[in-house]
Amino acid sequence: MGCGIVAIGASWGGVHAVSAVLGGLPGHLPVPIVIAQHRGEEGPTGLAATLGRRTAIPVVEAIDKDVLEPARAYLAPPGYHLLVERGGVSLSTDEPERYSRPSIDVLFDSVADAYGDEAVGVILTGASDDGAAGLERIRRYGGITVVQEPGTAERRTMPDAALRLSGAHRILTLDEIAPFLVKVCGTA
Repeated sequence: MGCGIVAIGASWGGVHAVSAVLGGLPGHLPVPIVIAQHRGEEGPTGLAATLGRRTAIPVVEAIDKDVLEPARAYLAPPGYHLLVERGGVSLSTDEPERYSRPSIDVLFDSVADAYGDEAVGVILTGASDDGAAGLERIRRYGGITVVQEPGTAERRTMPDAALRLSGAHRILTLDEIAPFLVKVCGTA
């Protein structure tokens, strides 16, 4: 069990939560980060820039066929599922999953398939159960699973759903997640 990629899923309250996690990471993390943040079909625009101002890691909106680079975060664009292949990403306009596109489950399923026991999945705040099944798949494939402590989430529905379905290797507050990721993923 190593660390080849970090996948983060968030919904309601996620901009703050994702910012807190990314803000605690060094700019030389040796793995890529992929993020599905629920935000509807239209946007808001500028979310990657907003997140990028709060971290040493560049945050970009993913483009179809991007090559994954270490120490870089790829955000699912509004209206697209983000899928990971070993070393790259693709975008899809397939039907919404759990009423969401981007869907956290779709992202996490693809991460589990591509990276297996080298995947790290992180579920943050949210008001749906999207991500619970994907996190369970990452765990089943031997990856590491992290869930935000539900009592600290702006909306605890998503963390609670993830814990009910699969549990987690770690249940952590926002301030504890980045140091844990640095510990398991190392630094370059």
